[in-house]
Amino acid sequence: MSNSGDRAVPSTVLPPGPLLLPSAESLSALARWLRYGREVPLSVVLLTAATVALVVDCPLAQWCVRGSCPEPLRDLFRIAEPFGHGLGVLLIALAIHQLDPLRRRGIPRLLVCAFGAGLSANVIKLLVVRMRPKHFDFQGDVWATVGGWFPGASAGSMGQSFPSAHMATAVGLVVALTWLYPAGRRYFVALAVLIACQRIETGAHFLSDVLFGAALGYVVARIFLTRGLLAAFLDIWEAKGGLLRGQPLFAGSRLSSSGSRHPSQ
Repeated sequence: MSNSGDRAVPSTVLPPGPLLLPSAESLSALARWLRYGREVPLSVVLLTAATVALVVDCPLAQWCVRGSCPEPLRDLFRIAEPFGHGLGVLLIALAIHQLDPLRRRGIPRLLVCAFGAGLSANVIKLLVVRMRPKHFDFQGDVWATVGGWFPGASAGSMGQSFPSAHMATAVGLVVALTWLYPAGRRYFVALAVLIACQRIETGAHFLSDVLFGAALGYVVARIFLTRGLLAAFLDIWEAKGGLLRGQPLFAGSRLSSSGSRHPSQ
């Protein structure tokens, strides 16, 4: 005697339908996302971190101003400072010019990325007053570090903590150097991290100033790499010289039989 629960349930076979393929528009959108999608999340992450850092700005800055950081770390941080300084950027550009002729035409873009990021930070400094940690008495909360809006140059250096122009310059330089020498990106990022630590340890900036400067430097450098009339002009300039990017230092073996250089993709 069979149970109703043992009865086989007949399967339903659906007729085959048309094969749905992605449209050209969706494929194009996916390609754009894969190409440019990474830059927006990183800038958003840095801006979010800068906002969250407001919670620890004062305690961390006070700890540094008191000289609590171990001396070996202080020495390490201060050695890295030229990487975020205009003179350091010029020396790096000079080294590329002398040591790597195949990438000389990339130097103008490198300078634009680094100095453009630093100048952008300096413009923002003229819009808001924020006391540097070494000039702040730590008697109020984090909002007490903000002293007003649109001061121009009247606040002086002590009121120009926000954002860090050193950090913006360093990150702009990191983006440009990574564009030229992808294999060195971890080393370049490590130098930028040391710059961030140096600016905080010396009492020149709060943590949020450094993170906002990093976000600003990244966005400005990416604009000069991929968008706008200046980026297009630099593309033409570099193509005329056969700029080689991402290749080994001794890239002469990659020259064609006619002696012309082929740009790297």
